[in-house]
Amino acid sequence: MSETGSETYSSDAMYVPESDGTVKWVVGDEYNIKLSGEQSHGTLSFVVATVPPGNGPVAHIHEHSDEAFYLIEGELEFLNGETTLTAKAGDFVFVPRGTRHRFKNRSPHPTKMVFLFTPAGPEEFFLRYGDDPLPGHEPELWTAERFTPQMLEFSRKLGTVQAPEQD
Repeated sequence: MSETGSETYSSDAMYVPESDGTVKWVVGDEYNIKLSGEQSHGTLSFVVATVPPGNGPVAHIHEHSDEAFYLIEGELEFLNGETTLTAKAGDFVFVPRGTRHRFKNRSPHPTKMVFLFTPAGPEEFFLRYGDDPLPGHEPELWTAERFTPQMLEFSRKLGTVQAPEQD
């Protein structure tokens, strides 16, 4: 803490250059975790995502965290409970905790977006179970078999419950 006149302030801002962050491949998407709950003392996490065509997570519910999305380029179909909506570049989607949701890239082009959790927590799954990127390769879409009992249990501990759609 520093003092200036009668004001007290801290100098604890965090700067993360574009090339920094922790990159993981999760469910076939590329997630660059710019800020984790550990770094923000649990207040929020912030992720830059690239979602290839056809990819996105299975429908799920975050019991303890709200999630917000902002699309930078491309478009994604979002599930909101039982209905869907299409968000495009420049659109914002807020998903309150307890809401069944997922996103899927139904376009032929990659989509880029940022999303955050508040409070932080669900990103810990990405950090623990996400794949490290392989240069010269693309992320592989995860099938149901990829999710081990340990992964599902860890996800539940974080307050994320799988709620897949019926085909």
